[in-house]
Amino acid sequence: MTDADLPFSLRLAAAWSWRLAIILAVASAALWGLAHLSFLVIPLLVAALLAGLLGPVVAWLRRARVPRGLAVALTELGFIGIVVGLLTLVGRQISAGLVQLWDQALAGLTEVQRWLAEGPLQITASQLQTYIDNGKNLLHNNQSGLLNGVLSVGSSAGHIITGALIALFVLVFFLLEGERIWMFLVGLLPRAARAATDGAGRAGWVSLVSYVRVQVLVAAVDAVGIGAGAAILGVPLALPLGILVFVSSFIPVVGALVSGAVAVLLALVANGFVNAMVMLAVVVAVQQLESHILQPLVMGRAVALHPVAVVLSVAAGSYLAGIPGALFAVPTLAVANSAVRFISARAWETDRALTLPEAPSAGSAPKNPDETS
Repeated sequence: MTDADLPFSLRLAAAWSWRLAIILAVASAALWGLAHLSFLVIPLLVAALLAGLLGPVVAWLRRARVPRGLAVALTELGFIGIVVGLLTLVGRQISAGLVQLWDQALAGLTEVQRWLAEGPLQITASQLQTYIDNGKNLLHNNQSGLLNGVLSVGSSAGHIITGALIALFVLVFFLLEGERIWMFLVGLLPRAARAATDGAGRAGWVSLVSYVRVQVLVAAVDAVGIGAGAAILGVPLALPLGILVFVSSFIPVVGALVSGAVAVLLALVANGFVNAMVMLAVVVAVQQLESHILQPLVMGRAVALHPVAVVLSVAAGSYLAGIPGALFAVPTLAVANSAVRFISARAWETDRALTLPEAPSAGSAPKNPDETS
């Protein structure tokens, strides 16, 4: 029997099947390798996102005749100063509001106890004390597990600090000579593949930069809306809550739900059920504004991704890599989408391609480094 004796549909399905199997095998191997190098991959991705965000600042300083090295230093030091200032402000707000919040939480706990006793559950004080004693015994019997959990949290904090230092170090070189690094990597490929790779990479970078800028806008709108609503309603820690909303908004879908739940919980503990319901209405209104106006009109045009693709990518990323996977799922999909579109359209045949070096070296530099972006 030869291939001609088989149905065309079977031959076509077989041809697709073994090619897809190879793609899945290579993708699985790549994910396995990235998972084992996550301590390096995550800081590199963070540095790439920050480079897309801070690149316009460096370009503006360069147009103001500031030397490139000084422009990069001023930009990164300014960014670090803003982050440290916000963390300091949040720390002071939390330390000042914890005493008031603790008193309100105790009052709320008393109300909960009264509701448990007088409400439909009819739990007496002795029954509640029994539940509390059982909880204490559970904690006492699992001290070793809790200690290991605390140690793992400390280890994770050390990894986060190390990753942040790596990201800031790499960010310097991304802003200082990102063009030179990209030209070196593309120049390592065969000459026939350089134009397509260069164009696809640049198209993906444009999508990444657009995503970062639009996501900052969306996060700012969410933070201002929910933070202002919390301040008007008298919810304690409104400023730290707004900053939490801003940071969590960079994780699509999941971040908005978590930060909204924290806002409603604070309102419930501090001001009661009615205030919590009003806070819930504010959170829902802000999230509806984001999902029906900002995401379709602004984010959709920036990254050209359907909302279903965004939700599925976040779900897959969080399943595979937890919070980092949810954070980088959408920008990764946006970059891949732009690169694939560029290659499938063979756009490098019509666009003006850069003349790449024959055999670059790691220390080679363009003729005029100030012209790089």
